[in-house]
Amino acid sequence: MNDILKIMPEMITGSELDNKLCILPEYDESIRNKSVPERLIALQDIYRVFIPNKMSKEIYSKLYLSLLRSLQKKQSIIATRQANENNKMIRQQSYESIIGGSDSFTIIGPSGIGKSSAISRAINILTEVPILNLGNTNVIACLQVQAPADSSVKGLLLEILRKADEMLHTKYHSNAMKSHATTDMLIGAVSQVALNHIGLLVVDEIQNVVNNKNGKTVIGTLTQLINNSGVSICMVGTPESTLFFEREAMLARRSLGLSYTMMEYNYEFREFCKTLLQYCYVKNAPTVDESMLMWLFNHSNGNVSVVVSLIHDAQEIAIMEGLEVLDISTLSIAFEKRMTMLHDFITPPVTKANPPKKKKEILPKIKEDNIEIVSIYQIAMETKELNKNIVSALKENGINILEVAI
Repeated sequence: MNDILKIMPEMITGSELDNKLCILPEYDESIRNKSVPERLIALQDIYRVFIPNKMSKEIYSKLYLSLLRSLQKKQSIIATRQANENNKMIRQQSYESIIGGSDSFTIIGPSGIGKSSAISRAINILTEVPILNLGNTNVIACLQVQAPADSSVKGLLLEILRKADEMLHTKYHSNAMKSHATTDMLIGAVSQVALNHIGLLVVDEIQNVVNNKNGKTVIGTLTQLINNSGVSICMVGTPESTLFFEREAMLARRSLGLSYTMMEYNYEFREFCKTLLQYCYVKNAPTVDESMLMWLFNHSNGNVSVVVSLIHDAQEIAIMEGLEVLDISTLSIAFEKRMTMLHDFITPPVTKANPPKKKKEILPKIKEDNIEIVSIYQIAMETKELNKNIVSALKENGINILEVAI
């Protein structure tokens, strides 16, 4: 453990972690008086802003500890025995999983909430030294791949080898292509590469497997990689992935992890917006008040990427059209012009006018004791005058009454 901790970056927490995760590009208010092209180019900096929150800190801790567990297994005695079994698999002989493990987890959340950015920031910190020297072996701290759109198992395995080659300057991918390796042989080869050279494997866009007949096969292959290499695997996807993993106990057990939703309207959201609004490139600085913050929340549903796009596009429009102001009016223009495709997914509450009053239903004219009754009110008044039971009178006039005992 001490040897592993020496080669890994130190785990950080609290305010130190906030400072490490945070990205706030330099900003000079004098930019607001520069030319239109200069301001439009500088405006792109708003997309670089990253403000850490609870989600980003949890993701960092989860990835760090998963990497640590994976490296621990690589120094165990059973890792050597597993390497021999993987070689058997490559030669298509009998083999068995020895190292085992259940080190897979998911990070699930809607598109645009910042999970990919949070993962990227966490990995940047974890991979300040991208290749770790563990004894006589070089280990990739974190290798990222994307789940194939067609859920091809072979495509995923080859992509892992290709990415490993890029970082290690090896020829695993080309050798596999030359030998026309079968899927089983590839699983053995990738298991061996993961056992020796990969600390943490991140598989993004895992929702690609959801509606594909090969989806379960892909997850099964990843499970086999865990069992044959002890590598920690993080699967990242959107909420639709959850329904897929919940179908069977085997899948559900492999998908325990972190789950996130859109931001709520709270202190964290307001501070996020206030920080973004400080990056002002129009000539007139905005007045940031509760109404503007609430407007941003209502027109983004708490989706941080939509908030960023709204603030960016509103300023872009204001600069190009000479409006030179960032307020609810320019934000509304951006929402209507640039966010059309999202309108069905973002339903801001609208203050509706009082609905028109329904016309009183006129009952069919009924003759009773030569008195013409045309409404419940008239029935009530008439029965009162005649000292009759109103419930009986309503029933006689075809009105359904439900009597409840109290």
